[in-house]
Amino acid sequence: MKNVNRIALSCLPLASLLLTAPAHAEPTLYLGMNGGTMERVYADKVLPAFEKANHVKVVIVPGTSSDILAKVQASKDNPQMHVMFLDDGIMYRAISMGLCDKLQDSPPLADIPAKARIKDEAVAVTLGVTGLAYNARMFKEKGWTPPTSWMDLADSRFKDKVVFQSLASSTFGLHGFLMFNRIQGGNESNVEPGFKTWPKTIGPNVLEYIASSAKISEMVQTDEAAIFPLTPTQVTTQKLLGVPVEYAQPKEGAVVLNVAECTIARNDQPELAQKLAAFLLTPQAQAPALEEGDQIPSNPKTPTTDKTRGRVEAMNKYLETAISIDWDQVNQRRPEWNARWSKTIER
Repeated sequence: MKNVNRIALSCLPLASLLLTAPAHAEPTLYLGMNGGTMERVYADKVLPAFEKANHVKVVIVPGTSSDILAKVQASKDNPQMHVMFLDDGIMYRAISMGLCDKLQDSPPLADIPAKARIKDEAVAVTLGVTGLAYNARMFKEKGWTPPTSWMDLADSRFKDKVVFQSLASSTFGLHGFLMFNRIQGGNESNVEPGFKTWPKTIGPNVLEYIASSAKISEMVQTDEAAIFPLTPTQVTTQKLLGVPVEYAQPKEGAVVLNVAECTIARNDQPELAQKLAAFLLTPQAQAPALEEGDQIPSNPKTPTTDKTRGRVEAMNKYLETAISIDWDQVNQRRPEWNARWSKTIER
């Protein structure tokens, strides 16, 4: 009996070690992306299928594209994330910093149109554009016609009713300014026309420059905001929450705003990270993201329903005339623009 007990006791430490051994632990992948609706939809509707099929846990790290990029850059030699979603302009910066691995060939990647790819390292997961949105209740009450041009931001009707996202912190704000600059005769390598004429045109109408679009719903509901840059997807999300907003496509074109993914260079699960990136491009992943979160799919094979078909068709129509920004030029000059914007526009 003593020998049996001794044998049993001697096995306990080994059993404990086996239970806690890393080889038997479920791998964990960390996915950086926007919080809010996108995070909830991916956590509840998209990722469980991948987790079950691959016996892996995927943890979402929420944040804006700038937040995610900063975190990855800070730990680039020992990455704490495996895959990240970034707005396309910020993804160009991430690639130039060497933060992304080349995407491996896969059947889902082959389905994605060339225009939705960013070099060899990144690819769009969802498609979008930045255009104009407006307070539908206010417009109806005042008998205003919906906006049709980026220059409507300078219309005297909207004195102290324009809300504009800061160029320094928001892609929406940057897009709006660059389109205004183009209308004034500038381009991505020459923003002098935009900076010169802004204070005399749109500037006097701006009630507030905001850091992100999170504040817009509140400002619409209090009738502080009449018109502002926004995406059709954001408009749909706000409408589902009861906010009286509508999207308006500017005649000069909206601006392409895709959310792209890449696998993070030097991560500790490169094969699984590539596998997750490929999965997120499949119709299996993109269909629930569309149905539950209005994330317009980059994979044209993704099925639609009566609920989503019109939104996908509308986005494809917007994209036909959408303007693509020269992000290599923008990212090279943006720090200088940010400083000038803060000093001369938001002062």
